[in-house]
Amino acid sequence: MLICCGEALIDMIPAKTKDGQDAYVPHVGGAVFNTAIALGRLGTEVGMISGISTDPFGERLKEALGASGVDTTRLIRADRPTTMAYVTLQEGSASYSFHDENSAGRMIAPEDLPALPETCEALYFGGISLAVEPGAETYATLCARECADRVVMIDPNIRPGFIRDEAAFRDRMERMLGQADIIKISDEDLDWLHPGAEGSSEKARALQAQTGALVILTRGARGAEAFHAGGEIQVPARTAEMVDTVGAGDTFNAGVLAELSARGRLSKADLAAIDETDLRAALDFGARVAAVTVSRAGANPPWRSELD
Repeated sequence: MLICCGEALIDMIPAKTKDGQDAYVPHVGGAVFNTAIALGRLGTEVGMISGISTDPFGERLKEALGASGVDTTRLIRADRPTTMAYVTLQEGSASYSFHDENSAGRMIAPEDLPALPETCEALYFGGISLAVEPGAETYATLCARECADRVVMIDPNIRPGFIRDEAAFRDRMERMLGQADIIKISDEDLDWLHPGAEGSSEKARALQAQTGALVILTRGARGAEAFHAGGEIQVPARTAEMVDTVGAGDTFNAGVLAELSARGRLSKADLAAIDETDLRAALDFGARVAAVTVSRAGANPPWRSELD
């Protein structure tokens, strides 16, 4: 089993009413939620740890997880509001305005964390859940508790406008990246974490040397690069008619994890010794499922049957 740890929220997507008025339509979402949904649809055994409200939006999130095959038994339910993200789309690219004060997702504490089953081979962390207190430190606690025995994958997925305490965020991210076995990071996120004149590849190479992790650098339409102890590879993006980019990176992460799991590579020893064939296959599968997601509106990852 893979367990995704982080936010589940409601994306308010701009739309028009029948009489042409501007409106927002609620859609289930969140970076970590999207990855869990994508893994479930790809047929991977997956669960989720997240603070989920008992309000109607929280119920909608729980039902959506279950409908895509995600185990919901470790959700942390609370009588607090659901996080809302108001989305702005410009030429298909999404930006977000988050409303998260006192939310069910944000206010989880270490004592709320569930025990994990022995069958859990990997934990996935990322998104805005790593940016705001107290939940961010709760996820950091879970990562520190489990990283010695299970594979950890982290995608910082940084939203700079959401970070209130930059020093605390950078400290927490440095700790967690140092505990990770797989780091998926976009070129924009890498430049934010490590500003400077060096190119993204040089920065990713330095991050791999610093952490010892498999570092996957994504460049949108320019594809992805992977840096690991055995060398470096590049994989092109898949061609797709883009509708929007909502959930593309989250789906890519799911594809990589699903393929690594299918190939028996989700252990610390197997990742450390991974060969180019398996790594290239994992990145290519991530690109394949992400291409489906960008070809349709919103975060709507493909089912395995759509890829056969």
